[in-house]
Amino acid sequence: MWKEARKKALTAAQVGSPLAAIPYDLRHACVSFWLRSGVSLAETARRAGQSVAVLQRYYAKVLDGEEARMNALIEQGLAEHEEGTEGP
Repeated sequence: MWKEARKKALTAAQVGSPLAAIPYDLRHACVSFWLRSGVSLAETARRAGQSVAVLQRYYAKVLDGEEARMNALIEQGLAEHEEGTEGP
């Protein structure tokens, strides 16, 4: 059934590729997308029906190279906090 669904949903080139070769590939892509989009580990784990520990074990590589983006988020949060605490 999955092979037939792929043929109907994908181009011929995509069908010949490993794209969504098995249904689990779609789940993996979704979880990876959530993490790369900035959804927290806890929320992603909840949505995926996994523990945070399992999520970290299998998806840690998805977050590699995110240091600059995470630093920017921290700096943004600090700036927002400073703006909110400044007096008249």
